[in-house]
Amino acid sequence: MQAGAGKQGVSGAYRDLVSARPFAERVPAPLLFLVGGTSMYVGAALAVGLFDRLAPSAVAELRLIGAALILLAWRRPGGDAWRGVRLVRAGLFGLATALMNVAYYEAIARLPLGTTVAIEFTGPVLVAALASRRFRDFGAVGLAAAGVLLIADVQWSGSPSGVLWALAAAAMWAAYILLGKRVARAGSGIDDLATGFTVAAVLLLPLLLLGTDGSFGVANLAPLVDPLVLALTVGLGVLSSVVPYVLDQIVLRRVGQARFAVLLALLPATATGIGVVMLGQLPGGLEAVGILLVILAVAVRSRDGDEPVPGPVGAGGELPGRAP
Repeated sequence: MQAGAGKQGVSGAYRDLVSARPFAERVPAPLLFLVGGTSMYVGAALAVGLFDRLAPSAVAELRLIGAALILLAWRRPGGDAWRGVRLVRAGLFGLATALMNVAYYEAIARLPLGTTVAIEFTGPVLVAALASRRFRDFGAVGLAAAGVLLIADVQWSGSPSGVLWALAAAAMWAAYILLGKRVARAGSGIDDLATGFTVAAVLLLPLLLLGTDGSFGVANLAPLVDPLVLALTVGLGVLSSVVPYVLDQIVLRRVGQARFAVLLALLPATATGIGVVMLGQLPGGLEAVGILLVILAVAVRSRDGDEPVPGPVGAGGELPGRAP
């Protein structure tokens, strides 16, 4: 009886411990990526509808401002977040993220959504290849790269500027992964998202003066008096920045840099699906094979060699709360 009671007590304590874990910590990392990716690309599809009134770079800046304001109101980072090395680190991360978004929006203004994301994915593929140490991991990267090439099916003659913008986004995506890991290791990732986005939003304010015709001036601010435009840009900040980047910070605490990069292979498939549903961009046979290859790459990728960020996670699945 006592042994049985003891066993039940241990079992009950274990159940209590498991149930006490933050919900986000119990959700599989690939599922978190799918949620973040879906949110991101629904936002991208909405952004395309703004390009006839605002320059893509201006839309990216408005999205950043909206995300920064929401994060500041939510987290209210303390004084330590605005000083020294921590501010510089967060600012660099925010700037890399912002420039990635600027290049990405300029690219999707010229190329289909799925194609842009596929080209952009060369950045994470490169990070995964450099961070990997095992043959199995290189095989997973090879599968992901092959899948991305099939999804892209890019015609250079169609829009060379679009391809260049997408490649620029790929470079900034690689920087986002590398800098994001440093922010996550600091133990206050979501607070640093708020300060980093704020720094980047201030530095890139001149982008609001860009016009759809390539002009530069105060007159291009006219669409911002439309409440619908402002509401859409705030929505973009939530869908395309706050939700996916907060999830990224949670996942970066749980998995290593190489696995994080290869998990991002789910995003071209997600973007293609959103393109089908919201933009009517149907993939061909090669694109469908590419989607299967990137999903297979995620399944093949070994956890060996990963280096999750140590340290506790705060309540509700957040990184530790704001400084007092």
